[in-house]
Amino acid sequence: MTTIVVGYVPKAEGRAALRRAAEEAKLRDAKLVVVNSHRGGRSFDSDEAAASDAALTEVREQLDSTGVPYEVRQLVRGLDPAEDLVAVAEQVHAEFIVIGLRRRSPVGKLILGSNAQRVLLDAPCPVLAVKAEDGED
Repeated sequence: MTTIVVGYVPKAEGRAALRRAAEEAKLRDAKLVVVNSHRGGRSFDSDEAAASDAALTEVREQLDSTGVPYEVRQLVRGLDPAEDLVAVAEQVHAEFIVIGLRRRSPVGKLILGSNAQRVLLDAPCPVLAVKAEDGED
């Protein structure tokens, strides 16, 4: 069985990526590995952990309704989300990675960096980038 890895954040771009990844998994009879990555440390407190757990419960409920085999990995190990996504894709020998994109200002790109660009450049497999719909969130 082939495997598709999807990067998930509880935002419009994460939901768009998850929807498309589930569609692709169903079409290809593939397993889906959902990766939710946090840097951790002091900024990831118990409130954030609870919110993240709630968001991932919604992900599981959504995927249960599709019938697609899946696994959810919540990673809090100090790596950038791009590093975690690429590492998981390598580990599971992913057929491809699905990521969500959103429109950002030039200043936003400069300050926040670009996880999407890092995934595109460092991935061991093809990457499918899905644009979040305007106004979705």
